[in-house]
Amino acid sequence: MIPRYSRPEMTAIWDPATKFRIWYEIEAHACDAQANLGVIPKENAEAVWKAKDVEFDVARIDEIEAVTKHDVIAFLTHLAEHIGSEDARFVHQGMTSSDVLDTTLNVQLVRAADILIADMDRVLAALKTRAHEHKMDVRIGRSHGIHAEPTTMGLTFARFYAEMDRGRARLVAARAEIATGAISGAVGTFANIDPAVEEHVCAQLGLSPEPISTQVIPRDRHAMFFATLGVIASSIENIATEIRHMQRTEVLEAEEFFSKGQKGSSAMPHKRNPVLTENLTGLARLVRMSVVPAMENVALWHERDISHSSVERAIGPDTTVTLDFALNRLAGVIEKLVIYPDNMLANMNKFRGLVMSQRVLLALTQAGVSREDAYRLVQRNAMKVWEQGADFKTELLADKEVLAALSVAEIEEKFDLAYHTKHVDTIFTRVFGEQ
Repeated sequence: MIPRYSRPEMTAIWDPATKFRIWYEIEAHACDAQANLGVIPKENAEAVWKAKDVEFDVARIDEIEAVTKHDVIAFLTHLAEHIGSEDARFVHQGMTSSDVLDTTLNVQLVRAADILIADMDRVLAALKTRAHEHKMDVRIGRSHGIHAEPTTMGLTFARFYAEMDRGRARLVAARAEIATGAISGAVGTFANIDPAVEEHVCAQLGLSPEPISTQVIPRDRHAMFFATLGVIASSIENIATEIRHMQRTEVLEAEEFFSKGQKGSSAMPHKRNPVLTENLTGLARLVRMSVVPAMENVALWHERDISHSSVERAIGPDTTVTLDFALNRLAGVIEKLVIYPDNMLANMNKFRGLVMSQRVLLALTQAGVSREDAYRLVQRNAMKVWEQGADFKTELLADKEVLAALSVAEIEEKFDLAYHTKHVDTIFTRVFGEQ
């Protein structure tokens, strides 16, 4: 993660000081549970809480780790410096390092998920507002990048809303799946620590006890979490790509807000580029970059190895911080996106009624013309529009074979734009649940 693409609330989750604070809370809560079970003296457990207001010295912990070559031991040594070696005697009783490391990682991912869910709510609110604002603003739909049939800008926003809403639901599920903790000791058998300790610590941290851990929490949970973030990133890119296409000069149906004093090019003063959505496309690639390593972390040796550790130290902060930034940037783009209804209409009429070809085709078949002949008649006139710049309706009205099946009024009616928007309300009700 780099400051350019970081927001403070999310980066704070991954600050070393935050990590050590969670480590401390796990150890202190575990001591409380051990004292309640009569495993350690109550006064020793209470003494651990003397450090509750301590700001742990990250540099000092790093200094100790340089000697011990073990991060958890370095932290425990530093904790003993604050509460005294005698009172620290029972800290980490029956626990293993992964109990602290894995439970902490999941606390951090849960907190990150809460921020990301709030981010998605902002994106959804923006998409819903713009969908209703442009509900009936007609634009040309495109398949293969080529004019197809009319749609509306509102439906474009509604489509993205539905996609992001699915992403939010997946993220809520991924948050629930990652919200587990393990305080089960070496190889996860609870041989040296009572399961009640795990239950107490998890309850205090807002987690559920992992049903069965080895010496680590199973990494399929983490794979699911990061895969979900990858899908959300792909949805961000999907929206960003549409906006980038709409902003192309020869299209210009919408464009990113261009602020006062903004410059588009160091060489060409006229430029207004889709720099934010291009940036979002790149950020989406960075988020998806974590998915394969997270999947590969699932397969570990026996009850534990640390091949996953270096991966998670990188993808945990990098992926959540980047996605947090991207979602907020996307929300801002949507909120300020400039829409050009006149340009949308002009683009649709660029090929003089050609986009109504299917309506004419269907009308001919309903009038008794075989589908093969109907297709031939419509395509024959459509090609004149492509190749000669003709007007589609004019050509149809001059075609004797077409007129033999359809009246002038019937042909004229096939060019009514309202035909293509008659079910917009139905679609909106499906997406937004509104009448």
